[in-house]
Amino acid sequence: MKAADTLAVIPSGLRTPLLAEYESIVQNYSEHRWLPSELSGGKFCEIVFTILDGFAQGAYAANPSKPSNFVDACRRLEQHTHVPRSFQILIPRLLLALYEVRNNRGVGHVSGDVDPNHMDATFVVSNCNWVIAELVRVYHNLSTKEAQQVVDTLVERRIPLIWEGEDMRRVLNPKMVLQSQVLLLLSTSIGKIATSDLFRWTGYKVQKYFLKLLRSMHAKRLIDLSADEKTAIILPPGASEAAKIISKKIDR
Repeated sequence: MKAADTLAVIPSGLRTPLLAEYESIVQNYSEHRWLPSELSGGKFCEIVFTILDGFAQGAYAANPSKPSNFVDACRRLEQHTHVPRSFQILIPRLLLALYEVRNNRGVGHVSGDVDPNHMDATFVVSNCNWVIAELVRVYHNLSTKEAQQVVDTLVERRIPLIWEGEDMRRVLNPKMVLQSQVLLLLSTSIGKIATSDLFRWTGYKVQKYFLKLLRSMHAKRLIDLSADEKTAIILPPGASEAAKIISKKIDR
């Protein structure tokens, strides 16, 4: 089956946003953008709910909609005993878990328990992938293996900004200015990073100038450079600049 034919039985008003939101989740995850990846998980849930509800009712809504009480609405889906069990039990319960991440894990509200992070984003992308594969399996009467193969072709494979290998990271755009590379490398890393690693990761050759640049970025409050100049960590203004760089790349 061609990727273009995937879930064609679902009205375009639901199918198009579903696949677009799924691609957004995967792309943001690949760019280490935990917050947008997790936020998209919430929108993804609302679209999938609308599809499941339409399947059970025998008539689809023209566009996705958010129930006034998402938890109760998902639980009501369990009353539909005439649908596949994954549509009745598994997916509705997964949607509740995904929505909980969006609402109460520091994603959708400032009072959440934790900040957006790699662990939660991994949970979101993995479960959204399973849901898409299950929709494909049911609608197209495929095996789980065949369904996953179809899903793997759905996401547009864009060249990521950063490649990660063993003890090595690289910004893949060789034309990107050095300061932007440093901001990206720091913004997609956790905690303080050794300046020797940053120097090695950028592939820059002149260490004296590299340290001079880090001092300048420190003075601009883009990063915080330790007193001994051995470690650096990104500051909010620097993170904001990095987000702009990433956004421009994704929106191309």
